[in-house]
Amino acid sequence: MKIVNFGSLNLDHVYQVAHTVITGETLAADAVSVSLGGKGLNQSIAIARAGAQVTHAGMVGPEGGVLKEYLAENGVDVSLLGACDAPQGNAFIQVNREGENCIIIFGGSNREVSQPYIDRVLDGCSPGDYIVTQNEISNVRYLIRAAKARGLKVVLNASPIDEEIRGIDYTLVDWLVINEIEGAAIAGVEAPGDILPALLSRYPQLGVILTLGKAGCVCAAEGKTWRQATFLDVPAVDTTAAGDTFLGYCVAGMVRGDSVETFLLAATAASTIAVSRPGAAASIPASKEVETFLRAR
Repeated sequence: MKIVNFGSLNLDHVYQVAHTVITGETLAADAVSVSLGGKGLNQSIAIARAGAQVTHAGMVGPEGGVLKEYLAENGVDVSLLGACDAPQGNAFIQVNREGENCIIIFGGSNREVSQPYIDRVLDGCSPGDYIVTQNEISNVRYLIRAAKARGLKVVLNASPIDEEIRGIDYTLVDWLVINEIEGAAIAGVEAPGDILPALLSRYPQLGVILTLGKAGCVCAAEGKTWRQATFLDVPAVDTTAAGDTFLGYCVAGMVRGDSVETFLLAATAASTIAVSRPGAAASIPASKEVETFLRAR
């Protein structure tokens, strides 16, 4: 089975700050750096570092050559990447001294993913192949419909939340990966405990992985439920790529045929390692690091 990740490619401007800035405030940063990221890029690298083969589909702008090179250097197939004249997608990230972040993204080239481009990529897929996507590119609804029409499995990370995500036909999604905020918005509930019941009552075919921060995660699929606790003994430095790392390891495990318990454990360990390091893609661990981490527990 093949994995194709339709995802964003960003140049991340990361500001280390005492606290995230509030309305009307001017705040001096402790440090600033430019790194390579975007949910799509992070997730493709996480899938590759988890030991699975993945092809990245997306659009590169004039400044994006370094992103293409970085993907290739990290074992991601870049043969299907497209090129456009729009400015490269970018993000402005504030990371406070507790390692928490807030992010502003500018779509740029990521909003140039067209329906004809999607069709060209999907025409090279076979039934049963996995399509992974997030909400940082254009035409997500079309992508999901076109993928299911070809018999492909769809894994959706419903982030960031907006009207595009709320309007998706979730009967066409095989796996939905969400946090509490995203889950509450999609399910139309307030209490985290109501998210899974609300979603599964409407979409019984859906596999849902709900991340709960320090409370770990819960997965529901095919009438079963699994829970995975976090590793609370590791201090957080930067949470920027935590969710992307988690998703990448989950997808790699799904394609390998790992049990849900196995891939949730590996994904939780991988994201724990990622938050202990600064940066986005650079913080994502390789599978051997995850194995070593788990053996020490």
